[in-house]
Amino acid sequence: MRKVILSLAVSLDGYIAKPDGDVEWLKKVPNPDKTDHGFNDFYKKIDTTIMGNNTYKEILGFGIPFPFPDKENYVISRTAHPPTKFVSFTSDISGLMATLKKKKGADIWLIGGGQINTAFLNRGLIDELLIRIVPIVIGEGLPLFANKPDETIFRLVKTEAFSTGTIQLTYQPNRNPGRQGP
Repeated sequence: MRKVILSLAVSLDGYIAKPDGDVEWLKKVPNPDKTDHGFNDFYKKIDTTIMGNNTYKEILGFGIPFPFPDKENYVISRTAHPPTKFVSFTSDISGLMATLKKKKGADIWLIGGGQINTAFLNRGLIDELLIRIVPIVIGEGLPLFANKPDETIFRLVKTEAFSTGTIQLTYQPNRNPGRQGP
């Protein structure tokens, strides 16, 4: 069955972006080996992306071609938009997920941001967290989960450390609250 994987980087102080959405801080950590922190392997496992409208606008602001043209891409937005060459827009998270979960395919990448992450968390739609903790404190910004996330217990299933000091943690929701540990 297809999994919804929330995969992104966070600063040591728990932010996914600066207050204005800027993610240039990700490039400040030295990476002499040019490691991709497992991104290429992850990208091969997915065939669909889902992101919020602010995240979509931030990606468009990078001034590069749309980075996921080989995937089926959805943007969650309260504002109506016509579909583009690479993206479909919807405000119906439950309907979208019911459709995607019924379809055969690879895993689904929930890219963020914090409001969409919380909407998926509170609906029990996140099957896995793949979080890269980047060794930088940015002081303020957009949190991983915004707007009152429900208390949710996750269990650690894998850790990986990289030469950059970045740590990748894989968690799955503990769907059985009485169970402890991995």
